[in-house]
Amino acid sequence: MEIVTTKEKDTVVVSVKEKIDAVTAPEFEKTLANLMVQGEKTFLLNFSGLDYISSAGLRSILATAKQLKPKGGKILFSGLKGPVKDVFNISGFGTIFKIFETQEDALK
Repeated sequence: MEIVTTKEKDTVVVSVKEKIDAVTAPEFEKTLANLMVQGEKTFLLNFSGLDYISSAGLRSILATAKQLKPKGGKILFSGLKGPVKDVFNISGFGTIFKIFETQEDALK
């Protein structure tokens, strides 16, 4: 897994490549937690380079969203494709979170 973070106005764009599974989910969650400690509240998870996400990855996202809620924060998604998009649809994440086709659309 490769994680790249950039700042766009008041949003932290977190681009994740390869996969988020039981092995990599703790590192992914720790990255988001560290950003929250720095005061960040709005995250755009760009999954255009993500090929696979397991239930452990979904759990990390939910845990982060739960911590952000009292702070008025939010998580947005962009670039879902293939199996990752299927997992989001099947799990109901598509009804919980805002999902955009592209990073540019999400940042508007």
